[in-house]
Amino acid sequence: MSAFSGRDDKNCMNHIDNIVARLTALHPRRIDLSLDRLQRLLAVLGHPEQKLPPVIHVAGTNGKGSTIAFLRAILEAGGKRVHAYTSPHLIRFNERFRIGRPGESRLVTDEELIATMEECERANSGAAITVFEITTAVGLLLFARHPADVLLLEVGLGGRLDATNVIDNPLITIITRISVDHSDFLGSSLEKIAAEKAGILKRGVPAVVASQPRDALAVIERQAARLAAPLKIAGADWTATEERGRLVYQDETGLLDLPAPKLYGRHQFENAGLAIAALRAAPQFAIPPAAYEVGMVKADWPARMQRLAHGRLVELAPVGSELWLDGGHNPDGGRAIAAALADLEERVPRPLILIVGMLASKDCQGFLSNFAGLARRMIAVPVPNAEKGMSAEAVAGIARDIGLSATSRDDLSEALDAVRKLDLDPPPRIVVTGSLYLAGDALRQNGTVPQ
Repeated sequence: MSAFSGRDDKNCMNHIDNIVARLTALHPRRIDLSLDRLQRLLAVLGHPEQKLPPVIHVAGTNGKGSTIAFLRAILEAGGKRVHAYTSPHLIRFNERFRIGRPGESRLVTDEELIATMEECERANSGAAITVFEITTAVGLLLFARHPADVLLLEVGLGGRLDATNVIDNPLITIITRISVDHSDFLGSSLEKIAAEKAGILKRGVPAVVASQPRDALAVIERQAARLAAPLKIAGADWTATEERGRLVYQDETGLLDLPAPKLYGRHQFENAGLAIAALRAAPQFAIPPAAYEVGMVKADWPARMQRLAHGRLVELAPVGSELWLDGGHNPDGGRAIAAALADLEERVPRPLILIVGMLASKDCQGFLSNFAGLARRMIAVPVPNAEKGMSAEAVAGIARDIGLSATSRDDLSEALDAVRKLDLDPPPRIVVTGSLYLAGDALRQNGTVPQ
């Protein structure tokens, strides 16, 4: 156990941040995707990747975290102990590691996380390694030391050479919807990106795939055929649709009539369906129908079309307004947010105000173009503590170029003050979006930290 155990939460968070800073300094001079550095470290640690519970490995561009949230909620409702590894975190580094226990998983404690990070740091002995690679080693070590029925493992970037792909024999692989993102690492075409994502497929291991653009699906199908990996494809082998406000799932084994997902938006029906299809492809879990029902209404994934009901930022917003939060940051994510907002507008019309911050590495114009004709106004803000953040005025300029009425402010508080001064009737629907880092800062400022 770390000598740091027993200190208060703020000191623990600072200590974790200091460890991350030390690990960041070990980053290789040449940025590359590779498994060699992590495999070396795992060998020193005694190969924890070989001592894990059955793994469900999830790749894709958008929807990975939401799909894992549905998987976790359903499995836990079925009485399973579920580990989960996700990234990035919104506020606390601990959010990346959920430790399974009967009924409900928990975030790793500060003390255990610090001790395991320091153990991996010592084992690495100052060798070059990326933060995500050593973070993955931390997760695998934690998960190997705690008994569980399943590990939900989210790919960080791509798939083929992602650190999580040290798992040789997962139980199931999942590929969520693919779109163009991280093109500097994965390629600028859907075919190249799909080839990287399909790198998690394993010989003979069932794969469950969301609806995909035709070119991307063709790449996945070719890789699955080479590996004799049975495919279950949305729209062909299973469907998940909204009917009369409920989720209706159907595949060759039958139909499930379930409550609508707690996570809001049309896209969440497909993410929920993807989770259901994966679990029905793994009959050893023997999930009872009631667990699927509970999973729909209990699944929680912060900063994905999340309405903030109380907190400091809510109090700063105009009286009677709605304040929503979504960390979407690429064109496909923007389409999902815009579709969800269009549904809300149809049900309860309100003026839509966007508060947007983005990283320079993202397709700002492609993201914002989804909201042209939908948003009354946009206010750009900088993304706090982001080295690659785009200036607020640059974001506002791109918005104006595509026909959005846009201004900029220095932070979320100033942006909400500007919304109040608009004196809109009815009170507006305000959506903070464009970056998961901005979403995390919004949750921190609002005082609603994920638990």
